Amino acid sequence: MDQAPLRQAIIDTFDGMSAQLQTASRYILDHPRDVALLSMREQSKHAGVQPATMTRLAKHLGLDGYDAIRAMYAEAVRGKEPGFAGKAGAQVASQKLKGDHALAADMLASISTQVAQLAEPQSLNRIVEAATLLAAARRVYCLGLRSSHSVTWQLHYMMSLIGEKSVMLDGLGGTGADAIGNARSDDVLLVASVLPYTRATIEIAEYAHQKGVPVVAVTDSEVAPLAQFATVAVLVATESASFFHTMSPAFAVAEVLGTLIAGNAGENAVEALRRSDELFASFKTHLKPRNPKKRS
Repeated sequence: MDQAPLRQAIIDTFDGMSAQLQTASRYILDHPRDVALLSMREQSKHAGVQPATMTRLAKHLGLDGYDAIRAMYAEAVRGKEPGFAGKAGAQVASQKLKGDHALAADMLASISTQVAQLAEPQSLNRIVEAATLLAAARRVYCLGLRSSHSVTWQLHYMMSLIGEKSVMLDGLGGTGADAIGNARSDDVLLVASVLPYTRATIEIAEYAHQKGVPVVAVTDSEVAPLAQFATVAVLVATESASFFHTMSPAFAVAEVLGTLIAGNAGENAVEALRRSDELFASFKTHLKPRNPKKRS
């Protein structure tokens, strides 16, 4: 259920809630199908709060009681398929109505707006704060699974060109996360995850946090699982006319972070890049650009 009922209302009022209401809210955001299918008492038990808290949350959101929330979620479950399949149906209908050119134009315009929003003061401050923390770290561990993999891989690759302190938590045989066991409090975990959040990503990040390792998160909401314990959380938009959430804003954040980190490294980065250039030249890694044909 990608666009669950009340999701935006909960996010907008989350900061003003009590701790108990926030706990109940996170449960609703993370388990929308359970909201539709389980009783209020079962949900409160799973959430770790009293049943009365669920009722107070409903009233906080302007509803008469928790049954109203359950009814809204039940209707959403009946009315459309959850996950990517549900969004695909909407995309197909829109594409048939508007045409391929219009859908492509809508997506590109939306991505352009979302990326531009990252330059607004609050987002920019978080990006700079994240870059400063990453630049000062002894070692940076990078973690991103599924659609978020390209985000953290891009930053890891950029950092690998300017030094040796980046470690990608990605390996064959299920050993990718093992390296985080060596992390220290002067290291940083850079992690990316957006809705639908990948369980393994959150578990690995929580492990690092419990070890005292600062976490820089690229995620999509103030109440996303990673945002709950991140030292710095850079928030990105993911809404898209496609069946698939967009990762373009998150990818842009990775490129900006890599650039800022290189600048903070100064001459050390320049020297490392010289060595990289020499290596690529020796291996003939890149094709040389073609000489333009001279016109007679």
